[in-house]
Amino acid sequence: MVRTLRTRGRAAAVLVALLLQALFSWTTISTEVQKRPEDWPPFREAPAFKNDKQCVSAERKKKKNNGAEEEICDSSAVHIAMTLDVAYLRGSMAAVFSILKHSSCPENVIFHFLVGNRDAGLRSLIFSTFPFLRFKVYHFDEALVKSRISASVRLALEHPLNYARSYLADILEPCVERVIYLDSDLIVVDDIVKLWGTRLGSGAIGAPEYCHTNFTKYFTDSFWSDKAFTKVFNHRRNKPCYFNTGVMVMNLVKWREQNYRSTIESWMKRQKEARIYELGSLPPFLLVFAGDVEPIDHRWNQHGLGGDNLEGRCRPLHPGPVSLLHWSGKGKPWIRLDARKPCSVDNLWAPYDLHLPSMSSYL
Repeated sequence: MVRTLRTRGRAAAVLVALLLQALFSWTTISTEVQKRPEDWPPFREAPAFKNDKQCVSAERKKKKNNGAEEEICDSSAVHIAMTLDVAYLRGSMAAVFSILKHSSCPENVIFHFLVGNRDAGLRSLIFSTFPFLRFKVYHFDEALVKSRISASVRLALEHPLNYARSYLADILEPCVERVIYLDSDLIVVDDIVKLWGTRLGSGAIGAPEYCHTNFTKYFTDSFWSDKAFTKVFNHRRNKPCYFNTGVMVMNLVKWREQNYRSTIESWMKRQKEARIYELGSLPPFLLVFAGDVEPIDHRWNQHGLGGDNLEGRCRPLHPGPVSLLHWSGKGKPWIRLDARKPCSVDNLWAPYDLHLPSMSSYL
């Protein structure tokens, strides 16, 4: 009994140390002591992906700081930011796998993962699934936004990590001047470097726009009846259109110069006072950027595959070429597949699923 308690105590101490180290440490870590908490899903190890011959050599500088660390200020790299939490972890792993699989220069891709208050230890799980991945895990302080979040049409949209994209310019190193932000419920089926090459011009973000969508539905009647609110769109370069914030190319230099994070926070404060929208973290982005977005080809966000925010019914692919499939909406492919009630598009996601199912899944 005493020996068992001592063993558990040592294991707990090791786990705490790993959690603390995970917050700001870089890719290369020891794998000798890594334990997966029971509530984390298990994943199989992904294969190593290598650069094609034509790729520019990645700047893999080393420095000594309690072990080898890779330098993330790599001018030749494609920088991708994503959030990580246990509920969407299966989707995140599939997204990363799809990006690496279809990239001509996978060793030149660096991932920046933002985690919440309780999920910092996810870093070791990422490493065990992608041992060759270049990545860094950042702690996102959920207290920054909790008091600013208002009720939404779906509870999942109120999660603090949904708002972390607004803080990327503050959290990522100043040397990271551009980043692709991606949601966790998508897969990429094209070379990510094509999206990375988007020309932003004077804009702070680039994203596929959907100008056929009824833009007025993203705000309440009280918003549209108040000229003090609607004048925000008066001097935009183009007609304000809906865009999905799950796929964005972001100019972080401009974000820092213009302090867009503060502007988004000010709209969240007004929402608390006047209830001017219903849909989570999207409307503040529309208020700040709609009409000034650098448009990207629609192939880079075939969104809405998860149905609407209330029922999540099946939806077909839109006509045209596809580079990115996005299960925005209530329905998620891993949930529908596990329930043996998949939509046809969910079968396109399944080959990228690295999840190791339990024996009961087959009964």
